[in-house]
Amino acid sequence: MNQYPDRLAPLAPETWSADQKQYAEEIINGPRGGLLSPFIPLMRSPELMAHASRMGEYLRYRSALGLRLSELAILITARQWSQQVEWAIHAPIALREGVSAQTIEAIREGRQPEGLQDDEAILYAFSTELFRNQSVCDHTYERALQQFGEQGVMDLVGINGYYSLLSMVMNVARTPVPASSAQPLVSMPAV
Repeated sequence: MNQYPDRLAPLAPETWSADQKQYAEEIINGPRGGLLSPFIPLMRSPELMAHASRMGEYLRYRSALGLRLSELAILITARQWSQQVEWAIHAPIALREGVSAQTIEAIREGRQPEGLQDDEAILYAFSTELFRNQSVCDHTYERALQQFGEQGVMDLVGINGYYSLLSMVMNVARTPVPASSAQPLVSMPAV
């Protein structure tokens, strides 16, 4: 899948600094249970990695949106950044959490999904508009506010931003894509 070499490959544990060891152990002993893909390149900045990990734990596991909608937002963000690692990890989780296979396939292909549940349609409109326009119009904001409340809107912005950060990290690092049951993202034409 990845035609370029990994720029920021795993560091041997015996070479870790005290900060790297401390923060890596926090991640390994947390809900992720291991030092996974985005945190391998982030090891080069251990404090950044630790803060990113804490934010990610909240956004992924405890956001006001719940797991199904959080996973949908992650897929939209992975598609935005053509981030194959995030896609490989989260497409199967999204399916397990109740995002339909048709919705996942449409996002994978860069198409607007059809037949979305109301909450999914609002989330999709908000996220795609935010990425496309770097903002959302009043109508989109009001729909999201009515559906998710202020905390849910902020958590949605947070998921889009956090997974954009991870996507940028792994795109720069050229992080290898793990084995996955998910089909890779379809390449999008250059704009």
